[in-house]
Amino acid sequence: MMRLNELLRLMRPHQWVKNAFVFTGLLFGHAWHDANLVSSALMACAAFCLVSSAVYVFNDIVDVEQDKLHPKKSQRPLAAGKVSLPAAVVLAALLGVTGLVLGKFASNVVAVILLAYASMNVAYTLRLKHVVILDVFIIATGFMLRILAGTLGIGIQPSQWLLLCGLMVTLFLGFTKRRAEIIALNEDKAAHRKVLEHYSPVLLDKMIGVTAAGLIMSYSLYTMNADTIRIHGTPNLIYTVPFVMYGVFRYIYLLHHQNRGGDTAHDLVRDPHLLIVVGVWLVTTVLLIA
Repeated sequence: MMRLNELLRLMRPHQWVKNAFVFTGLLFGHAWHDANLVSSALMACAAFCLVSSAVYVFNDIVDVEQDKLHPKKSQRPLAAGKVSLPAAVVLAALLGVTGLVLGKFASNVVAVILLAYASMNVAYTLRLKHVVILDVFIIATGFMLRILAGTLGIGIQPSQWLLLCGLMVTLFLGFTKRRAEIIALNEDKAAHRKVLEHYSPVLLDKMIGVTAAGLIMSYSLYTMNADTIRIHGTPNLIYTVPFVMYGVFRYIYLLHHQNRGGDTAHDLVRDPHLLIVVGVWLVTTVLLIA
């Protein structure tokens, strides 16, 4: 039983919450009444869960020696010696193949998007995570591919506003992740993640400020756009903007005063303020556009 628990930990199931981005097409495309689209979106989300877990396992395999020196990552199953390297390799292969097959059942486009996501993350793990700024854009691209899987992948035309807002929020989360790593690792930052030697707190704070402002402005303009009002049949989405602003400001507060921001999935479920504001935003949005 312990072995199975460690294999499950290696898959990082708490990170699956990020795959909720797949459902943005159903929500903002008014497609939740179409059973076929809902079924395809669920399969696409499940496929992303499996493939993303395969990527996490692959990353741990490549970085196992480096993780042993990290204050937190040393507790991961592979770095702690609780899962053997051959078992991790087999697990990554099974997750990846199963995820791609499941994606193929959703649609050929979803399968291609999953393959692109996996290939990009392999390149990221092996080389691109050491390239300053590009590393964060690759993290953001992973989220954008989730949005595309839940729109283009299942036959929903993605809104340009949706893609812009998605880009802003994912870049914001990417730069806050790097800032959190610098706070946590301090002088040893370059030893644990080479790219951090090219980042400084001042530089990252500026990038966080720019992307936070871009996120709030792009979402605000989206709610007031004439096409948005026509598609959703309401001019009242503007009243959800304060929830977005509060969530952004709360996240920045957690980053600087509670040393969080390094793991979005954990921060979301551990902080009641974030959990409540996201829930209230979602419920309010659904009520307004449904």
